[in-house]
Amino acid sequence: MIQKVRLTLAVATLCGYGFHATAQPKLNANNIDEVVNAMTIEEKCHLVLGCGMHFNDDAKFPGTAGSSYGIPRLGIPETYCADSQQGLRMDSKRAWDHRDYYPTDFVASMTLASTWDREAAYKVGKGIGNEVREFGLDWILSPSMNLIRNVLCGRNHEYYSEDPYLSGTIAAGYVNGVQSEGTAACPKHFIANNQETNRSNNISQMSQRALREIYLRAFEIMIKESNPWTIMTSYNKLNGPYAVQNRELLTTIVRDEWGWKGMYVSDWGGGDNAVEAMKAGNDMLQPGSDKQYQDILAAAKTGQLSMDILNANVKRILEYIVKTHNFNGYKATNEPNLKAHAQVVREVGADGIVLLKNNGILPITGKHVALFGCASYDWISGGSGFGGVSVGHYTVSLVEGMRSVGYDVYKPLIKTYKQYIADEEKRLFPNGRPQFSLTPPARAAEKVFTAEELSAAINGSDVAIISLGRKSGEAADRSESDFYLNDGEKQLIKTVSEAYHAKGKKVVVLLDICSPIDVSSWQDQVDAVVCTWQGGQESGFAVADVLSGTVNPNGKLPMTFQIKYGDAYADKNFPANVDDKTLGAMFMWGRNKDDNKKREPQKNIDFTNYEEDIYVGYRYFDSFGKPVAYPFGYGLSYTTFAYENLTSSVDGDVITIKVDVKNTGKKAGRNVVELFVAAPNSKKTNKPEKELRNYAKTRLLQPGQTETVTMKVTTEDLASFNEKASAWKTDAGVYTFMICSSANDIEAQTAVKVKAWTKKVNNVMKPNVKLNILRR
Repeated sequence: MIQKVRLTLAVATLCGYGFHATAQPKLNANNIDEVVNAMTIEEKCHLVLGCGMHFNDDAKFPGTAGSSYGIPRLGIPETYCADSQQGLRMDSKRAWDHRDYYPTDFVASMTLASTWDREAAYKVGKGIGNEVREFGLDWILSPSMNLIRNVLCGRNHEYYSEDPYLSGTIAAGYVNGVQSEGTAACPKHFIANNQETNRSNNISQMSQRALREIYLRAFEIMIKESNPWTIMTSYNKLNGPYAVQNRELLTTIVRDEWGWKGMYVSDWGGGDNAVEAMKAGNDMLQPGSDKQYQDILAAAKTGQLSMDILNANVKRILEYIVKTHNFNGYKATNEPNLKAHAQVVREVGADGIVLLKNNGILPITGKHVALFGCASYDWISGGSGFGGVSVGHYTVSLVEGMRSVGYDVYKPLIKTYKQYIADEEKRLFPNGRPQFSLTPPARAAEKVFTAEELSAAINGSDVAIISLGRKSGEAADRSESDFYLNDGEKQLIKTVSEAYHAKGKKVVVLLDICSPIDVSSWQDQVDAVVCTWQGGQESGFAVADVLSGTVNPNGKLPMTFQIKYGDAYADKNFPANVDDKTLGAMFMWGRNKDDNKKREPQKNIDFTNYEEDIYVGYRYFDSFGKPVAYPFGYGLSYTTFAYENLTSSVDGDVITIKVDVKNTGKKAGRNVVELFVAAPNSKKTNKPEKELRNYAKTRLLQPGQTETVTMKVTTEDLASFNEKASAWKTDAGVYTFMICSSANDIEAQTAVKVKAWTKKVNNVMKPNVKLNILRR
C-alpha cells in the first residue's frame, strides 16, 4: 500500500453520511436489490470508493488501512479494514483511551508455507480473523499469495511458495480460518505482482500458458477451496492493461469461468482510470479520491459507464457488507485470547523451521551455548511495510528462548552485543529510528572479535550458534549482493568456526531470513544449518524448541535454494541490479511523473518479460538438470521415515494414492508426504519433469508407528494449458505418481493409466509482445 493523501475534504466530510426526505428500505441480506434501486447515483458513486486511510490519531481505529462508505439512511454502515499478512496492523494507542491494543504478531508467510500443513494455515487465519473481530474491525487485507518467482522480490516474506499448488492450498487454509470468525479475508495481489521495483507502472508480460498454469492457478485453487469474500487487485499491468482495469482477467476468467461472486477491491491507489476499473469489474477503489468520484459520477450520468455495471459493483459491495461484524451489530470485546494465539504462533513457528544440515550436533545436548551474530540479539520476527504488524508488544529473543529450555547462554557475549548494537543504532540512526518504513531499515554490521574474546567464549560454552539475518519490505526489491553474505558475515563464520573446531567444538548457523540466500559458499565450514525463517512474536521459543529437540523439525522448503544468483532462468528478467534505486522508488510512488514519459522504457523496470514461462523454481531446475543447494520440498528430521505399500486406484476421474509412512528412527516426529506426478513424454510435450499435485502431513508418529496417508488427484488436476486450442488438456497415457521427500528425492512410485480430458476456455489475456519463451 502507499501512504498518499488522495482524499479531498469534499469526500472525507461526506463519507459515512447520506440523507433523503422519504422513508427508505434498510439494508438486510434479503433486500439488496431493493436497496440498490433506492440509492441515488451520487451514493452509488461514493459507495464504490473508500474513505481514506485511517492514519490520524483521532480515527476510530488509528493506524488501519481504511473503511468503506456508509449510508445511514439505508442502514449501510461503514466497515473497517486493516493489513497485514502477519496479523492485525493498527496503532497500539487510541485517543482518550487508556487501554493498549497489541494484536498478535503471527508467523511470516514463508514460515507458514514451510509447515506444509493446511491445518496450521487454518489456525493462523482463525487467530487473525478473531482479533480483527474482537478489536472491532471487519476485514483483513490478506493473505498475500503471489508466486515467489525470484529470490530477491521485496515482498517474498509475505508470499508462500514458488509452486501454485502449495501456495493455493496454504492460502485456502488461511482464508477459511479468517472467515470462520465472520471476518472477511482479502487474498492479494491479483495478479503477477512479482517485483516491487516500479510496481505501479511495470508490465508483467507472459504467455497465456504461464499465466494460467502458474500464476492464476494458485488463486484458482484458493478461490475454489475457500471462496473468499473479497480479492485485492494488484498495482502492475498485465500483458497491457492494469490488472485493476482488466475485464478479461477480473470478469471473463474469474467470474465467468471460475464462478467467483465476491467483491474486488483495488490496492491502495492502484490503476489510473476509475471508470475503466468499474467496467472491468473492480468494485471498490481504495482509498478513494474526489477525482475518482467526479470521474465515475460524470461517466454514469453521460452513459459512458452503464448503470448496469455500476449497479453490479454496488450490489457486490453490499453483499460483502451484510456479512460483516459491524453490519450485524457485533459488540467487540477488545479482548481476544492473546495467550492462545501466542501458543499457535509458537507451535506453527517451530513446525515451519527447516533443518538443512546436521552433522550430529542437533539437537544440542550440551547446556552451555554462545550466541554470535547481531541477529541473535536483534531477532527479525517479520518483514517491513504493510505486510508486517505495527510495533508489537514483544518479540521473544533467542536468549530468552534458549534459557526457557534449560540452556545457559554465555553472559559476556550478551553484554558485549548489547553495547555493540546500541552503538551501531546510534551510528545508523543519529536522529532516531523511523517509526515506520516500507523498506527495511539498515541493520548493524557484524562485530569483529579478537582472539582473546573468542577464546573466552569457547571456554565458556559447548557450542557456538551464529545467527544471520535478512529483512525485506515493500517499495524496493533486494539487490543481488544481498543474496550473498557480506564481508562481515563471512569473517564471522570463518573465525568462529575455525576457533571452535580447533577445540573440538561445533558450530550451528541459524538463518533468520526473508527469502533464500547463498549457503553453498560457506556451509562446509559449519556443522549445522537451520532455516528458521521469521516466526513472529514467539520466535525465540520456537527456535529453542527445535534446537533442544522439544520439537522434532518437520518443515520443508516451499521454494528452492539455488547455488548462486543467476542459476534460475527467471533471474535474467528481474531488476536485481537497478542502477538507480531512487529512480525505482520514484516509479513506485508516482504514476504520472514527467520523467516517466520522457525516457525510453527500460527492461525489468517498465516491463518484465516472463521468458522462463512455466519453468519457475523447481520446474526449471528439475526439468533442465540444474544443480541446487537445497531442492524444493527439502527438510531433515531428527528421526527417519520409510514409505511402504504404495497403492493407486482409479474411480472415474479421481485417482487415489495411499502409502504407509513409518517412523523408523528413535525420536517421535511428523513427516510431510509430497506427491509429484510426471506426465508421459514430458520433454517432447514441453512439460515439467514432474509437478507437485498433492501433499499431506502425518500426525506425530512415535518410533515404530505407522500412518496410512491418502491423497487424491483428479484428471483435471493433471491438465496443461494448450494455447492453440485455448483449452485445458490432459493427455491420455501412463503417468508416474511419485512419493517424494523433496523435488530431488523420490521414495516410491507407481504408474497410473489416465484417460484424456479437455475443457475449452475463453481465448483471452494474450501477451501484447512477442516473447522468447523457454522450452525443453
